[in-house]
Amino acid sequence: MSPSCRAQSDRRRFLRFGAAAVVPLLALAARASMPAERHIALVHTHTRESVNLAYAAGERYIPAAMATLDRFLRDHYSGDVGRIDAQLFDLLYRVRRELGASDEVPFEIISGYRAPTTNARLRESRGGGVARHSLHMEGRALDIRLATVPLPDLRDAALALCAGGVGFYAREQFVHVDTGRVRAW
Repeated sequence: MSPSCRAQSDRRRFLRFGAAAVVPLLALAARASMPAERHIALVHTHTRESVNLAYAAGERYIPAAMATLDRFLRDHYSGDVGRIDAQLFDLLYRVRRELGASDEVPFEIISGYRAPTTNARLRESRGGGVARHSLHMEGRALDIRLATVPLPDLRDAALALCAGGVGFYAREQFVHVDTGRVRAW
């Protein structure tokens, strides 16, 4: 865990165990600073489909938008649709804010949900470069890039958020982000 993530973890621990009276005030402040709607724009590099929609309003995720995103991020090999973790969209939203990138430029999706059979086939054909228990199979991982942002900057923005796993694949030209434990490779 990086020093900045460790500091965030220490703050979280303090808030959880040592500042019970402060937590309700912080939650109220977070709600007040949350935008009325959160939007996301995506384009899939394999299916050539695109989507641009509001996926959340305040604290609520919009069910119809989430269903659209689940289908959009389906396994592009098999067509199987998985349930995508809504926190992934919040992560992309936060990465975009961290970068100061335009809302008009969509995130390019290389891989979203991956069915277990697809994951096993890719694992066998790619020389072990695919995790046996990939979070893609749980709908908790995306492989992305952002056309207007250099790949190292995208990686660094995701790492700065300390919000899950971040993998850097320079040769393949994508960054992996997930909502698992904080780690990097």
